[in-house]
Amino acid sequence: GAEEAMSYGIPTFKLNGKNLVHFSAFKEHIGFYPTPSGIEKFKKELSAYEWAKGSVKFPLGKPIPYALIGKIVQFRVKEVKGQMSVKGKKKA
Repeated sequence: GAEEAMSYGIPTFKLNGKNLVHFSAFKEHIGFYPTPSGIEKFKKELSAYEWAKGSVKFPLGKPIPYALIGKIVQFRVKEVKGQMSVKGKKKA
């Protein structure tokens, strides 16, 4: 399963040594960093929030979208596992 770690100076979940997502707390929002691919895949669902290439801000005054965060994390798990299986295959 995923492990808790510190990476880039912020809390991170890692899977087999690879970063899944990072997160951090600020005065007015929670920063969630699922990598650029995690943002790109869920751009439509994230349109209600302020986001950038690899990050999204969830304002503290609004409900936290736990279901969406879960979907993004599941996507990242599949992505990381896919990267690992591709790297493990031998070229013919």
